[in-house]
Order: sequence, then structure tokens, then C-alpha cells
Amino acid sequence: MDPMVSLRGVSKVFDGPSGPVRAVDDVTLDVARGEVFGVIGYSGAGKSTLVRLINALEQPTAGEVVVDGTRLSGRPEREVRRARAGIGFIFQQFNLWRSRTVAGNIAYPLRVAGWPKQDREVRVAELLDFVGLADKARQYPEQLSGGQKQRVGIARALATSPSLLLADEATSALDPETTKDVLDLLARVNRELGVTIVVITHEMSVVSYLCDRVAVMESGRVVEVGDVYDLFSRPQAPVTRRFIGTALHDRPRPDVVLRLRDRHPGRLVTVGVQDAAGHAPLTDAFRAHGVAGNVVFGGITEVGARALGSLTFELTGADDDVAALLADLRSWTDVTEYDADGAPVTVGEGVGVAAGVAR
Repeated sequence: MDPMVSLRGVSKVFDGPSGPVRAVDDVTLDVARGEVFGVIGYSGAGKSTLVRLINALEQPTAGEVVVDGTRLSGRPEREVRRARAGIGFIFQQFNLWRSRTVAGNIAYPLRVAGWPKQDREVRVAELLDFVGLADKARQYPEQLSGGQKQRVGIARALATSPSLLLADEATSALDPETTKDVLDLLARVNRELGVTIVVITHEMSVVSYLCDRVAVMESGRVVEVGDVYDLFSRPQAPVTRRFIGTALHDRPRPDVVLRLRDRHPGRLVTVGVQDAAGHAPLTDAFRAHGVAGNVVFGGITEVGARALGSLTFELTGADDDVAALLADLRSWTDVTEYDADGAPVTVGEGVGVAAGVAR
């Protein structure tokens, strides 16, 4: 790995009213050059402090922070200011100057960097075209929608051609449709401009749509890190399972299973679905064993352009045929059966963890 960001044993301790607060606790992490890396955690997990350590707005209490080959930890402000110019930042609440036009907001970091007026105008026009706001140059932020404001924020963050872009809850203030548009724009920034992006979020749907890899934080520590699809399909930490449960909604709760039983007298099982080469499709397995499967619950989504989720079936057929089918499925995916109270009684190895269902 060629790391754009490298953290080694990084901790940050603040003085709180009741004593020291360890906001970031012994974090070692690498972000590869050119990837989109997600950092996810619930409120208070330490993810926003972590991003402030990456751009040297905070200095670590312990450990080392290196960005694009330059050590930022332990350096005075005047020395890190130059390195910070290569880091763009996108805010949750946009942080645009209300008194400046769209063009003026984007041009501001270029003025600070000492760009000549003519060069600033050319660069601003390029960025407005890139983010799809070429006709909004003379408007003011209050005349824009939330999505348009965030596009201005992205253009401003890209003004000085940074190699690293930090997005701290950049879509939290947006509606779902606008969120998708902004995430698509960030994907273009990464794909077409080659900018490394670190996305700070509490939304697993953002991670699954945009990121290549993800780190999960809890109580200041990184509890799990890996490829997004692998983390969705084989989560290890309990907090990761809770996050995935909020994103997939693919497995029935015990009360839902009970209602399904009232309507479907057959044998109810939930089968994990994943994009794994070499495994026969579920329909082929049902056909091969002579078992009918009626889908009564479930959901399939895309994670990293690969299918992931689960389906709950009402199975009908001879007992021996059903048993053979389930043995076949368990050889390559997760199969969960339910007892009379709707609780899972048979759990295999595999995918699609719902909140509250042990694996």
C-alpha cells in the first residue's frame, strides 16, 4: 500500500469537567492513495476528532500523523500550514460566506494562496462547470438549495487542487435524493481527479454506496477495518453488526416471523445472498432438490457494485428434499431457521446480519 494518510498509535486526550477524556485511543490506520475511505461511528465515537488530527487542526497527545509523506504531528502551526494547503475539507453545514457570491466563495482559498485575479477566475469557472453550477456564479448561498450549497463547498475544497479531501458528515443535512447526487459527485472527484477521499459518517448507506474500505470506531478506538463488502458480509464487532442492521433491513424480527407464520404454514428459513462466483443460483438449488420456495420477506442491496442481503422463504416439499436443500445451501451461505416463537434456531456461516440476531 502507498499510504496517503498514515496514523501510528495516535491518541487525543482532552481535559473534561470530570477529568481527562480520551477522544481517540491508540489508533493505527492507513488510507491508500487514490481510495475512498470511510470512517463510521455513532455520536461520540471519536471520528470527527480523528479527521481534525488528519488535517492538523488538532495535535495528537501521542502517536504520529503523516499525510502525503509529511509528518504533521508535533510540528508548529507555521510548518503544517503549507501541508494543509494540500488537504481539502467539506463541512456538514456548508460553512459558506453569506456575503460572498458562489464564485467569491470558491475563489476565497485562491486569494489566500496568492493566486492572480485572472488565474482565480479561470479556476473558479473550471470548478463551477465540474460541479454543475456554471449558471450560479453570481448568486449568493441563500439563493441555493442544500445540495447546491454542498456542491459549492466541494468546489471550494477542490480550489487549490488538493491531493486529499476530507468530508465530515457532508451529506447529513441533505435529503436522500440530494445525498445520492452529492455522493455521485464525490465519486467523480475520486475517479476523474484522482483525489483520495476520507468520508466521516454515521450512515452505513453512505459507506456502502461510495467507499472502497471502511474503519468502524467506538469509544475512540478503531474496532474493525477492511474492504466494505467483506465488512458487510462478515462483520466481527457488535457495533458493526448494529450498523449493518440499520442499512440492510433484510431479516425479519421475531414478531415479524410470528406474523409470517400466521400467513405461511410452510417451513420458514432465511437464506443469505451474496455475489460469490461459483455458487449455483438459489433458483437452481431449489429446482435441483424439488423444493418450492415462496419469498415472504427480504431485501437485496448493492455494496461495492456487488449483491448482498438475504431472502426469507416459505419452503414446501418432502422433508428429505427440504433437508437436502438446506444442507446444500449451508455449504456456501448462511441459512437461518426459526422456532415457534420466531427466534433463530439454526445459524450457519455467512452474510446479512440484522440487529439483534446473533451470528
